[in-house]
Amino acid sequence: MTHDHDLVLRPTEAQTAAALNPPAGRNGGDLVVETLAGLGATTVFGLPGQHALGMFDALRRSDLRYIGLRVENNAGFAADAYGRITGEAAPLLLSTGPGALTALAALQEAAAASAPVLAISSQIPTAGLGGGRHGYLHELPDQAASFRGVVKSVHTARTQSQIPSAIAAAWTSALTVPHGPVWVEIPQDVLLAETLIPVVTGGDAFPDDLPPRPELTAVAADLLSRAARPAIIAGGGVVRADASGKLRRLAEKLKAPVVTTYGGKGAFPWKHPLSLQSWLEDRRTTDFLEDADVVLVVGSGLGELSSNYHTFKPRGRVIQIEADLGKLESNHPALGIHADARLALQALLETVTERTDPTAPERVRDLLSRVREHIAAQELTLEQQLLADVREALPDDAPSFWDMTILSYWAWSAFDARQPNTMHSAQGAGGLGYGFPAALGAAVADPTRPVLAVSGDGGAMYSLAELATAKQYNLSVTWLIVDDGGYGILRDYMTDAFGQTTATATELTRPDFVALAESFGVPATRTTPRTFRDDLTKALAAPGPAVVVLPAVLRMFAPTHGDD
Repeated sequence: MTHDHDLVLRPTEAQTAAALNPPAGRNGGDLVVETLAGLGATTVFGLPGQHALGMFDALRRSDLRYIGLRVENNAGFAADAYGRITGEAAPLLLSTGPGALTALAALQEAAAASAPVLAISSQIPTAGLGGGRHGYLHELPDQAASFRGVVKSVHTARTQSQIPSAIAAAWTSALTVPHGPVWVEIPQDVLLAETLIPVVTGGDAFPDDLPPRPELTAVAADLLSRAARPAIIAGGGVVRADASGKLRRLAEKLKAPVVTTYGGKGAFPWKHPLSLQSWLEDRRTTDFLEDADVVLVVGSGLGELSSNYHTFKPRGRVIQIEADLGKLESNHPALGIHADARLALQALLETVTERTDPTAPERVRDLLSRVREHIAAQELTLEQQLLADVREALPDDAPSFWDMTILSYWAWSAFDARQPNTMHSAQGAGGLGYGFPAALGAAVADPTRPVLAVSGDGGAMYSLAELATAKQYNLSVTWLIVDDGGYGILRDYMTDAFGQTTATATELTRPDFVALAESFGVPATRTTPRTFRDDLTKALAAPGPAVVVLPAVLRMFAPTHGDD
């Protein structure tokens, strides 16, 4: 018997001739870019540095498109968004030491959100590794150790012959569910040295599937089919697996209400009769889920935000479908199914028995009505109107990227994403500065649609340098900056906790954002709540980058936890 994996691909005559006569002038960096191209990459992000120049020199001889940002962390955020939008591994080229470490926060966000990023960093020359000579520029005692607790896997290449296989293994790791960032490092001298290794012409790397165990889905299907009040919590794993259609069919077959986590925005239609939307910080939603006799959790670890700050205490059976083994039953005992969301939902669709429950839509309407009453009683008209204006101005299929700012916190609960994989935020790891550089990566991934980035003035200061990137590549990103004079959400947190703020920490001196954007050649508008919708609509409709600045002090709605 011959198995597929026993087949050996024989080189063509042309490939053999090319292998025997490699072009002159290639170095180790060429092996990097050739391997990436062979694996299917078309675009790389990054920032050059002294030790990494071999890779950047090789880009001149490559068809790969290079997108250079001004800060390594922002390059990582751009690669993260490119990976989310395309589903492909996004190469990120970095230099040694400070350049590599500056990208750590972006890789943490990619890990939390399961975004496939392939970070390739240089290393000090091989003579300094393993306790050799010391005192090299950018030297770290163990650079890879800085990344092992953040990325999915670490790969090293110490010779040129190791480069293609190390990158292919990393590529496979990044795209094996759960997707995530991976790390490859290559010494400077290996990248710079001339190579006689043949041009890399092949690079197929096939990520492993993660199907569910059939005995577990059989039990899950039986529990769901016999449930009196099933409910579903849909997380980011549904979006990453492109499984929203299967989720909807299963929910309709079971007549099961669905709430989406903040990472799962768009996984289920917002206005569907079974949609509980995303009001996870409202105790009424928590009570509804606790009252379910069977809760199906798909693609979520039920972490801090998804569990209403760990106040969710399910009384019924929990079924958890999760591709990340470390998150399986990490917060609640469950029938744990370690699987890709798409494959597991398909298995359940094929095995559950259709339920009838005419009361489910009525119970959903009642819950949402009570949530709306709670919000309406807080007189937060401005905040709700601004969010509605954003929704009206933004095309349904246009992606949006939200930084850690009060309007984003509103959006997590109250924004209708309308389509899956269109709303993204930094709530996975919670770092500032995500929105604008991530939006740039999305615009690179799909230049046919406008992209929206939303930041506060504090978060915007992290990314101002990338206005130059937006202008250089003429990327159609509209950057909404809500200017409230400081770190608004931290101002609120300190006031709630201590009765006052440390003003020197929360109140900020800011530039004139409009004048600053215009100095980069980026058109900018200072708007008001009255003109906001029209100004945002115009900015999104115009090609190229734009900035819209809204001076406004927003308030958060009062969440309800525990017995509130």
